[in-house]
Amino acid sequence: MGAQQRVYKAKISSTSSLRKIFKAMELIAASRIQKAVARAQAASPYAREITRAVSVLATQSNVDHTLTTEPKTIERAAVVVIGPDRGFAGAYSANVIREAEELIALLREEGKDVALFTVGRKAETYYTFRDRDIARSWTGFSESPTGEHAREIGEALLAAFGTDAADGGVDEIYLVSTVYRNAVDRQPEYRRLIPLEVVEEEVGGTSAAGSASTEVFPLYEFEPDAAQVLDALLPRYVDSRILSALLSASAAEQAARQQAMKTATDNADDLIRTYTRLANSARQAEITQEISEIVGGADALAASGADD
Repeated sequence: MGAQQRVYKAKISSTSSLRKIFKAMELIAASRIQKAVARAQAASPYAREITRAVSVLATQSNVDHTLTTEPKTIERAAVVVIGPDRGFAGAYSANVIREAEELIALLREEGKDVALFTVGRKAETYYTFRDRDIARSWTGFSESPTGEHAREIGEALLAAFGTDAADGGVDEIYLVSTVYRNAVDRQPEYRRLIPLEVVEEEVGGTSAAGSASTEVFPLYEFEPDAAQVLDALLPRYVDSRILSALLSASAAEQAARQQAMKTATDNADDLIRTYTRLANSARQAEITQEISEIVGGADALAASGADD
């Protein structure tokens, strides 16, 4: 019986230590959510203004640009999967990868080849383990993305888009990421990045269709000309869309991690209560057995004395 008590006490001790870790990770994730949301909100004014500028160029000029013109045939598509670098976030990583796999299956049904680009170690590990070719991957900044990271990804994607599909390039690019709306509303989604579908930015980095806006723009003159202005603005617009997706995914990752650690903490509390109850039962059984042995010994002594 004593050995059984020691086992339960050891389990209570180890579970209590894990609970402290889970609780600390929950609190850290909670603080990082606010920072991630604040960064997304801080980036939204720039995204709105550059979206407006691109909308003006798209509606007020007759320039046919490769980034805004639908290709006649699409042979190869790029899929950028934005996932986390670390685990302990519940089903967050699995949901993003599942959404990416659905998109890849849909593209292949349409007869398109797929080039994979990954952001985050979890997505990279998933496809590497399955011997899937990855055109390029980026890791190490899923929790704190910056404009430089978005620019690096944007330059690589634009370079791939500017190359013929026969030479390893792509004809269209999709982003797969988790959109953060609030602490409980975060869903993985995919959207086409190039050719561009001009959208308006909302606060916090989420998006809504803006191509059908009823806003009336004034007459504009472009210097030096609309084509050159569009050449300068479009890469920055692409970078802003990527940064928006990265920031939204960062907030969603922290929210998922907070929820997962909250669940783990609650489960640890349940285990501690269960082990404590079992330890108490074992102790009571041990006491009962000891009392029975004492009573039995006393009865035996009394019986032997009576025989004498």
